[in-house]
Amino acid sequence: MIVNPVRQRLLRGETCFGLMAFEFFTPGLAPVLAAAGAEFVILDMEHSGLGIEGVKAQCAFARAAGIVPLVRLPRPDPGLAPPLLDAGALGIMMPLVESAAQARALVEACRYRPEGRRGLAFGLAHDGYAAGAPLEKMAAANQAVLTIALVESAAGIEAAEAIAAVPGLDLLWLGHFDLSDSLGIPGRFEDPAYRAAAARLRDAAAAQGKPIGWLAADGAQAAAARGAGFRCLCIGHEVMLLREALRGAIEAGRGPAPAGDPGRDGLP
Repeated sequence: MIVNPVRQRLLRGETCFGLMAFEFFTPGLAPVLAAAGAEFVILDMEHSGLGIEGVKAQCAFARAAGIVPLVRLPRPDPGLAPPLLDAGALGIMMPLVESAAQARALVEACRYRPEGRRGLAFGLAHDGYAAGAPLEKMAAANQAVLTIALVESAAGIEAAEAIAAVPGLDLLWLGHFDLSDSLGIPGRFEDPAYRAAAARLRDAAAAQGKPIGWLAADGAQAAAARGAGFRCLCIGHEVMLLREALRGAIEAGRGPAPAGDPGRDGLP
């Protein structure tokens, strides 16, 4: 039966780490992330141009590699979620959630009855193309699919407590750049208005005993976020990580050459 260890760990109060992917949708992406210790990947459809065929392939690669594939919808439309779940996604992040009604609609789209209204189709990618009892598959899927509300606007913060209280919504996610822009202070994360908004979302999640997620720029930021209560963390995205790692390596390579025997340390 379908399982989602990331959802299980988050609901037990543990912390999970992964990466958001925007560009490098190759067969090797998920195995590389798994080898690095990632537990999940968020496949972005909002800013990347990724389509459902690409999502289906990446979900297969991720599940084969032993990490959990999650998908960010291209827009706040819960009706887009069921085909992505049927394609093999184990969780859905909906952007720009600004009300409890939106959060409820997301939950209903992602869960089978009686918890939701997801349409029935079995023996497909989401259940490993296997035969089996429909009721058992429905129950297993309802326990596996992770529902994520991306809160990234002033309106979303105003509704934070109501959003967090929606039954079946598993995870709140702080969209920091868009939130700062919505507040009229783009990129000014030290501004008191932004800090108050972020704290309100954290408090709303904590009051409902629900985890909160965030995309950190690096490991140091992720560690600080853990201290602030975040329990689902992306360490950047793959474009940023490659760019910064390569930039650092090139800068080091162009730096002063150390003295020594050129035949040592693996040098030619």
